[in-house]
Order: sequence, then C-alpha cells, then structure tokens
Amino acid sequence: MRRNTTFAAAALMLATASFQAQAECGKVAIADMNWSSATLIANIDRFILEHGYGCDAELVPGDTMPTGASMIEKSEPDVAPEMWSNSMKDALERGVAEKRLRLVGKSLADGGEEGFWVPKYMVDKDPSLGTIQGIMANAKLFKHPEDPELSAIMGCPAGWNCQITSGNIFKSLKMEEAGFELIDPGSGAGLAGSIAKAYEREQPWLGYYWAPTAILGKYNMVKVDFGTGVDEEHFTSCITDPDCDNPKTTMWPPSPVHTVITEEFASRAPEAAAYLSKRAFSNSEMNALLAWMEENQADGDIAMENFMTRFKNTWTPWVTAEASKKIEKALSEL
Repeated sequence: MRRNTTFAAAALMLATASFQAQAECGKVAIADMNWSSATLIANIDRFILEHGYGCDAELVPGDTMPTGASMIEKSEPDVAPEMWSNSMKDALERGVAEKRLRLVGKSLADGGEEGFWVPKYMVDKDPSLGTIQGIMANAKLFKHPEDPELSAIMGCPAGWNCQITSGNIFKSLKMEEAGFELIDPGSGAGLAGSIAKAYEREQPWLGYYWAPTAILGKYNMVKVDFGTGVDEEHFTSCITDPDCDNPKTTMWPPSPVHTVITEEFASRAPEAAAYLSKRAFSNSEMNALLAWMEENQADGDIAMENFMTRFKNTWTPWVTAEASKKIEKALSEL
C-alpha cells in the first residue's frame, strides 16, 4: 500500500512538473518567414518546443522588417528563427539595449552570403565576366526582357530588405549609366525561376542572390567581384539605409543570421530559450536540406519531419535528455 502511495505521489509530482513547464512556456508565436530555410527552421522549432518543452507553439506569418519591428514594439511574435540581423542592425541593437529582445544564437553558423551572381558557364567562356568591370564592358549580353535598348540585372522582390542593399549597390556601381535596369522579380519564386530558366538554356543572367539556398546548391554560380573588398562600416551605415545619399561600392559582408526572441519569452521559458541558443545549421547542412525540399516539393512541415527523423545526431545535442525522449516519442507517433 505504501509503495503504491509512493508511486502515485511520484506520478503526481511528475505530472505537476510537466504542467508547470507547459504553463511557464505557455503560448509561443513563431515567425514563419517567406523563404525555405526560414520556414523549415520555424517548423523544426514548433515541433521541438511543443513536444520537447510543453509549449503551445504556433506559426504566424512573418517577414524581416515587420517581424523585427513588431517584436521590438509589441513583444510579438515570441521567436524569429532566422533573422538576417544586418537587415535592421540598429533597430535590433536598440531592442536588445532596451531589454525587449535577445539574440540567443546563430541560425546559420557560417553566416549568410549575398552578392550579385552570374552562371559559371559564362565565366568559363570569359573569365572577365566574374568581375563587375567585365560585366559593364559586356552589358549587351544581359538582355532586358522588355526593352532591347536596356540591359537587365535581377534585384530583390519589393518588401525584402535586400531590395534596399542591392538598390544602393546598383546605384554605387553606376549601372544605370551603363544601360542596366534593376528589375523587381515580383517574388522569391520569380527570382529563383529566372536563374533556373537561364541556366537550363545556358543564357546570360545577372542578379542578386544569397546562400545557403537550394538554387545555389543546384546551379553553379559565380559571385561577381567588385574589386573593392568589404567596407562593413559603410555597408552598415549607408548601404542598408533606404535614404543613403552617396552609397559607395562594397561587397556584401557575411551576414550574421540570428535567432531572435523577446526578452519576455526568454524570462518565461529559459529551457526553451536554451534550446534556441544551441540550434544552428552549417551552410552545407542547410543547402542539402533545401535541395531535398525542392526535389521533393516539400513544404516546411514535411521537410521538418524529414529532418527530425533522418538527422537525430544533429538535433539531439540541442535539447535536454528529457526533451529528447519526449520528441522521440512524438516522432514515433507521426
């Protein structure tokens, strides 16, 4: 009888601890950004926080600028899993200084890579096309889809912060004077599709892109060398500013890509915050995952299941032993 009472008491304590952990974590809103790596990470975070840490986790639509602003001003959503922090460096630093935000770790351990790119087959034929000088001298190769008098460079979709940086670098290079027009592709899919179309036909292409991505894993591209190196101070103070009056040419610096959480969430759910501080991907890991997503036409939820079931050795070190057991059980029930 005493043993049964002891077991019952122990079970009650465990149940109470589990309830308290869930109550502490509570509802968690995770920004689901509109590009593949971000939506994959968001889905991974949702699954791990829900099943490993007892959070009532949900995904909410997000994008870099509005999500960052909302987290600073309203403390919502709770988590931005993949924030390219150069995009709004001053605002994020202010949010941290005011104890509204916390940068808990790097989503991409190697940082993100940005630049203007051309297909490798163009550089193989003419090595000068790997430089901005060679591109300007051969502007007519990059035919504008609507105006034969102009040359085309594909930029960023409207609303993305890279529209600001690519626009300022376009201006600094005086590409308009060389006959180029910076084209808005309309969407991330439109930008990726323009690369795929050109590559499959071995046609000239010039434009902005970033890594890690499935596209740069699938298609061999060369980053255009501006011959300037990186001026990180000017990039931060001017190139990222939509009102920059006198942008000077610089290569994009490697972009720190952070997991950003609200200070309120960090204080309320320290174990969940500790997981987020450890969760990181190398560019090679992410390229492979993104390629799998594209080849299998998988959304973030399906890609999450693929990752969680196939790459246990990657995610297990991110979580506690107790959380790992709970996550394994949830995976077995999928």
